[in-house]
Amino acid sequence: MPDMALERLSPQPVCGVDEAGRGPWAGPVSAGAVILDPSAIPPGLDDSKKLSTKARDGLEVQIKQMALAWCVGFASVEEIDALNILQATGLAMRRAVEGLAVTPAFALVDGNYKFQLPCPIRTVVKGDSLSSSIAAASILAKTARDRLMVEADALYPGYGFAAHKGYHAPIHVEALRRQGPCAIHRRSWAPVRALLDDAPGLIG
Repeated sequence: MPDMALERLSPQPVCGVDEAGRGPWAGPVSAGAVILDPSAIPPGLDDSKKLSTKARDGLEVQIKQMALAWCVGFASVEEIDALNILQATGLAMRRAVEGLAVTPAFALVDGNYKFQLPCPIRTVVKGDSLSSSIAAASILAKTARDRLMVEADALYPGYGFAAHKGYHAPIHVEALRRQGPCAIHRRSWAPVRALLDDAPGLIG
C-alpha cells in the first residue's frame, strides 16, 4: 500500500503527480496533482489501476474533500497530435501543478521521465503503489478522464468509448473499420493513421 514516506523526505509542501490516458487511440491525456494533508489521508487510497470503478469514485470525493490542494489538467487530442504523447503528457502535468491552490515546493512524479514542471521533481517508478500523493493524483486523473470518455460516447456513438475509454478493444477496432475516425481520435496514432491512409488492414 502507498504511504507518506517519500512525502516526509521531500521539501514541503509536496504534490503527487500522475497521468491517465497515454496509451488510448482516442481522447485527451489527463494529469492529476494532489497535495495531501498528512493528518487526513483517505482510507483505502491505492493505485487507481488496482481499484474498482466504485472505489475510485468514492475516493475521488474524499480526496477532493480532504486534500490541501488538488487539480486535474488535460492536453487535447490536437495537442497530442501536434506535440507527441510524451510532450502532451508533460503539458497536462504542468497545467495540473500550476492549477493547484497551494504552490508546491516539490513534486513526486510517477514514472521515470523528468518532465519540466513549475517546481523541482523526483521521479518514482511505480509511484502510484508507493506514494499516497501519487496514488491520489492517479485516481483524480483517471476518474476525470473516464467521465469525459463516457460523455464522448454520447457524442460519438458506435465506438464504445464508455466501456473502453478509447483504448484498443474489438468493438473499437470494428467501429474504426466501419465508421472511420471521429473528432477525438488521435490522428498521429498508427492504427488511426492507417485508416486515414486507406489501409484498414493495418488495424488489429
